[in-house]
Amino acid sequence: MNYKEFVFTLVSEKDYHTDLLINSLSEIGFDTFEDTEAGFKAYIQSNKFNQSDFDTALKEYTHLFSFSYEVNVIESQNWNEVWESNFEPLIISDQCYVRATFHTPKPEFPYEIIIDPKMAFGTGHHQTTAMMMELMLEENYDGKEILDMGCGTGILAILASKLGAENIIAIDNDEICYESVLENSDLNKIKNIKSICGSKEEIPNKKFDIILANINRNILLDQLDSYKNTLSNGGVIFLSGFYEEIDLEMIKKKAESIDLNYVRHKKDQNWVAAKFASNK
Repeated sequence: MNYKEFVFTLVSEKDYHTDLLINSLSEIGFDTFEDTEAGFKAYIQSNKFNQSDFDTALKEYTHLFSFSYEVNVIESQNWNEVWESNFEPLIISDQCYVRATFHTPKPEFPYEIIIDPKMAFGTGHHQTTAMMMELMLEENYDGKEILDMGCGTGILAILASKLGAENIIAIDNDEICYESVLENSDLNKIKNIKSICGSKEEIPNKKFDIILANINRNILLDQLDSYKNTLSNGGVIFLSGFYEEIDLEMIKKKAESIDLNYVRHKKDQNWVAAKFASNK
């Protein structure tokens, strides 16, 4: 499957201008972003790209600040070369070491995760994934039931398993992500993750102790009711994929309306990962 790569250059000293563009692009199907010195790169599956939606998403910003972009097509057979050239090992909270198959193992870390991302989002390098992992490392997972929505490569589900979770359901609406979870589970010798291709309609009729969802604001707002309905009493939800300005308050209000309590959040360059809990 081919991807379109948009290389954005911003003539602006304000970080939130980048955030505005990324937020709008994420709402029209762009699923991966990478910071650069001059701006950022944004990726979308070629068959999901709609020129009219793209033009509309950018139109409101053309008079607010200056930016330009170039478009490249990344053929599926060349993607491994792209991510291998950019994928460096990652350490989360001095506890978790994330690497690819071609990196040297480091058994001195309590948790080691091997990821072959291909075109699936989630190597841990993006701020949202890293912060989700940081929050996870502070939680007790022993014997718990886990739901990972928008699971990407399955990196969060794999970490949950290594932290002692009993069973994990990993759901993503992208077939590539579904296959990536299966492959990465095998790489990490994980047997208790069930990968499902779909959306909120595929959430099993059971209770989960912890729900993980690193997606984007609009999808989270749409799916939060479904998460709450399947969350056990005293369970917790970790959410990311949105910004502190505007987005966090919207998420908080929605959570409060369905009896979910805001606990706290982390922030990195205006990206947010937040923890919510149900009443016991």
